[in-house]
Amino acid sequence: MNVKITSVAKQLPKYYRETKDIIPFVKIWMQDQEERFQRKVIKLFEGAGVDKRYSIMDPEEVFTATSFEEKNDIYTREVVQLAEKSLKKSLEKANLKATDVDYIITVSCTGIMIPSVDAYLINSLGMKQDIVRLPVTEMGCAAGVSGIIYAKNFLKANPNKRAAVIAIEAPTATFQLDDFSMTNIVSAAIFGDGASAVILSSYEEDQGPIIVDEAMYHFYDATHMMGFKLVNTGLQMILDKEVPQKISDHFPEIIHPFLENNNLTIDDIDHLIFHPGGKKIVQTVEDLFGVLGKNINDTKEVLRLYGNMSSATVLYVLERFMDRSPAKGERGIMLSFGPGFSAQRILLEW
Repeated sequence: MNVKITSVAKQLPKYYRETKDIIPFVKIWMQDQEERFQRKVIKLFEGAGVDKRYSIMDPEEVFTATSFEEKNDIYTREVVQLAEKSLKKSLEKANLKATDVDYIITVSCTGIMIPSVDAYLINSLGMKQDIVRLPVTEMGCAAGVSGIIYAKNFLKANPNKRAAVIAIEAPTATFQLDDFSMTNIVSAAIFGDGASAVILSSYEEDQGPIIVDEAMYHFYDATHMMGFKLVNTGLQMILDKEVPQKISDHFPEIIHPFLENNNLTIDDIDHLIFHPGGKKIVQTVEDLFGVLGKNINDTKEVLRLYGNMSSATVLYVLERFMDRSPAKGERGIMLSFGPGFSAQRILLEW
């Protein structure tokens, strides 16, 4: 029995700005900082590889001294709407109803809400009363792939079932107004908000790429490299500058043994569905794959158009490939990195 990805659909928030239109807000925010530092920050925003980003808040709200409670209230209100819209779109693509879903996984790390988003979707969409729920809250950028892995394992054990994985993220709600560290600034320069929903199936008649294999890879002694610290003003980003080098050092062990376990090499892979963590990480991975004769152009394009939307971003890359309908027999690798520090991998075959 095979588990397939039958549809993917994204949903963007209502607010958006091109980076050039955000720069004036950044200048006002930085006005009391040393002039040389201000120029460095503006240059960072302009060179981040992000032309546009979407947000659950307009820029005035983002650059206002709102409390954690106020920002989290906006998060809880908006992510439920984004999740519902993206799931409806994905169900429509797959010609399914909400009651056709047996397992629902929601992933998000950029706000706090109990009950989790899935509970609201069950009510608003009238989903099955015996649907199995799994909220994933603390895996950061890796959680989109992680959610698909959990769904695949559920479906592998349960023939004739379907699962929905919905990733909803609002990193702009984590922006720290009084924090002028490079971590906060880099985060503001690369992150955007967005949602995406994936439908998976273990029905034989349902169509889509087969999940051939999946695996996680955990880096030792790297828990300090990525994540959030809960402070009085909200979720404060942790992002170590050594992350790109860490990825580079472990890259051969992440890619080659995984493929070898499936009697494949990188030459057998047609599509690279990689999470765009940021310009430096993208450049690092592009260099590593480039040596192997592969490109990550779709990853770069998603970063340019939307920024890094944490767990949802790799699903935007996946949707681009799905919408192009790759030829039968073509293969792809999904790859994302997240707190832990860990790498999540999925091998697909159309």
